[in-house]
Amino acid sequence: MGLIAKIFDKRAAPILTAFFVVLFIVEHKRKLRKTTQPLTKRIVTNTTVALPSFMLLRFLFLPVLVHLASKNKPISAKLPRVFTWIFTFLVLDYGNYLWHVTNHKLPVLWRFHLVHHTDLDMDTTTAFRFHFMEMIGSVFSRGLFVQLSRATAKQVLYYEFLFELATQFHHSNVKIPKEIENLLNLVFVTPRMHGIHHSVNQQETDSNYSVIFSFWDRIHSTFKFKPEQDKVIIGLPAYRDAAQMTPKYLLSMPFNRQFRNNHAHS
Repeated sequence: MGLIAKIFDKRAAPILTAFFVVLFIVEHKRKLRKTTQPLTKRIVTNTTVALPSFMLLRFLFLPVLVHLASKNKPISAKLPRVFTWIFTFLVLDYGNYLWHVTNHKLPVLWRFHLVHHTDLDMDTTTAFRFHFMEMIGSVFSRGLFVQLSRATAKQVLYYEFLFELATQFHHSNVKIPKEIENLLNLVFVTPRMHGIHHSVNQQETDSNYSVIFSFWDRIHSTFKFKPEQDKVIIGLPAYRDAAQMTPKYLLSMPFNRQFRNNHAHS
């Protein structure tokens, strides 16, 4: 497990922290969407919900994936190294696209994933608002694609670093000039693209599932990029009471009765 400390703790974590701080500052100076909730309350709520997931990421998720990767037989040494890295990252990222779609389609998984979608605003703190049981469930899907990709432990950790960077970026409320964002979006998921995924409109929520590379949505015809961001209402129709969205309520939400218009196959 020394590799996790070397790559993730000492290299990735400081960069991720700095990137979060930069995005957090910029998104409140150049807002893409108008915010509707008190920021301090949302920070406390999202951070509290995220704490168990952070612990699981470091002490369960990464160790399991690194262990699985250590058992993989490497891809042919005759292939250029850059090819093996690209192939591995594409397979891992495609696996995350499929896992995300499955979270929206299977009611038992949606119970946990909807915690992420109940945020009534969307910014970098939303990137951490995941129920810890969703993190546990993702180990099985991510583990499968680690094996299918024949990723090395190092590749798994660097992909996770990029995954976390991308998740922070596309959840941010940073307003990027449209021309630049349109170019970025040809390859990567951007804030405008992912903002549509968090819309109260189910047709929009059922789109834009990609995490790093945006072309998975184009390939599967789940890509949407038309709505103007000032017309996108963030959240779920059944969960509009901000006062109700306490950490205790959110962590217990998957085990409670589900409302009919919460978007997924209730």
